[in-house]
Amino acid sequence: MPSAPDADPKPGHLYVVGTPLGNLEDMTFRAVRLLQSVDLIAAEDTRHTGKLLQHFQIATPQISYHEHNRHSRIGEVLHHLQARQHSVALVSDAGMPGISDPGYELIVACIEAEIPVVPIPGPTAAITALCVAGLPSDRFVFEGFLPLKGKERTARLEAIAREERTLVLYEAPHKLLKTLEDLVATLGDDRPVTLGRELTKRFEEFWRGTLSDALAHYHREAPKGEFTVVIQGAPQAAPALSPDALRAELEQLLRQGVSRADASRQLAKATGQPKKAIYQLSLGIDTEGLSN
Repeated sequence: MPSAPDADPKPGHLYVVGTPLGNLEDMTFRAVRLLQSVDLIAAEDTRHTGKLLQHFQIATPQISYHEHNRHSRIGEVLHHLQARQHSVALVSDAGMPGISDPGYELIVACIEAEIPVVPIPGPTAAITALCVAGLPSDRFVFEGFLPLKGKERTARLEAIAREERTLVLYEAPHKLLKTLEDLVATLGDDRPVTLGRELTKRFEEFWRGTLSDALAHYHREAPKGEFTVVIQGAPQAAPALSPDALRAELEQLLRQGVSRADASRQLAKATGQPKKAIYQLSLGIDTEGLSN
């Protein structure tokens, strides 16, 4: 079989190399060859990557490139590449670099400096979980990690609540319960979800059910390991109601004895309109003046 065009790494090229999520047997022959042949490896955690290199008998020197030193390291890596004397491989702790990690900034810097960037494909948690989630996979949105708190988190949750494509999120074990609580409050308790944890590792597990069931499950069983969360998209939005029509629907529900909060929740789910806005509209309705 003829060799691939990049059989030997070229000086002045950045190679973005996928590494296993956990199971070392997922390492590709091409990835091993590239890591053996480049001049330098920029690794998220040199100790973690060192174990991988040792397993495959790779002696290439490493430098660290991670969230806390990326600004200083980008210049150093660019210097190696712009001299056109060295080739560099970028790896993350697991999966494809540049996906929800600081490798993205180095890749962009190389592109802006007109340095060739070559992908060496490998596993990625988002696709690994999506393909076995049992949820629609023809159209999906990768959200990565949600903002941690505040208005930015609230706005993001409200935006994805209306997203009709399948959603893929990443979450750490100590933040999973809070994220599930926020998802239930914003997306509703009956949205189908699959949670994959410790993908390709010894304790790999896939849990399937609804968001409310997931919250109850992980309250009983403490979350362990890194999670990939795959959520079914929102139902196709119903035609938007005019303010007058929405008020009429509210009045009918309130007349039946439904609370303002429950009426707002029901209409938000049915119409796709923000629950807060509907609740504010309900506050202007005098329930005592409604006839039975």
